[in-house]
Amino acid sequence: METAERLIESTRELLWERGYVGTSPKAIQERAGAGQGSMYHHFRGKPDLAVTAMRRSAEELRAQAAAQLDTGETALEKAMAYLLRERDGQRGCRVGRMAMDPDVIASDELRRPVEETFAWLRERLAVIVADGTASGELRPGLDPADTAAALAAVVQGGYVLARAAGSQEPFDQAVRGAVALLNAAAAEPRPAG
Repeated sequence: METAERLIESTRELLWERGYVGTSPKAIQERAGAGQGSMYHHFRGKPDLAVTAMRRSAEELRAQAAAQLDTGETALEKAMAYLLRERDGQRGCRVGRMAMDPDVIASDELRRPVEETFAWLRERLAVIVADGTASGELRPGLDPADTAAALAAVVQGGYVLARAAGSQEPFDQAVRGAVALLNAAAAEPRPAG
């Protein structure tokens, strides 16, 4: 693996473990096995490297979510596939973790990959919910944007609950609750004839 790639991957891991504030250039260099000169040869500094690493994490999250959201034929199957994907609740989300970092939130450049990723996710989920209501699979009146935000919040909030408890169970409980709510939003079966 070339030096720039090692720097990016090391930064991705450190950001996930420690956040932006807790990730020093020295720690990045040590984990990557790269010197200071190499880091500054490939990147303008920590913010530039962090944005590159965060964009990579965002692309990975989008690919994983898209794979789930494209699974199944019905809106419920797609939403359930997203919710029920196996996740390590205690590790949290690589992208969501950055939303908790004050330096990331204070910087438009650093915040942008986080903001764009969650906007994309909410948009994809909203389309699925809208398709479900349009097809009669989901009850009419279910707001697609509000429901999409709630589904994204269940996963991200589940991570927070799991990390706070030091246990996977609160994450799983949040997902089970969202699944139950989606099933309750399913349209009543229509009588034949």
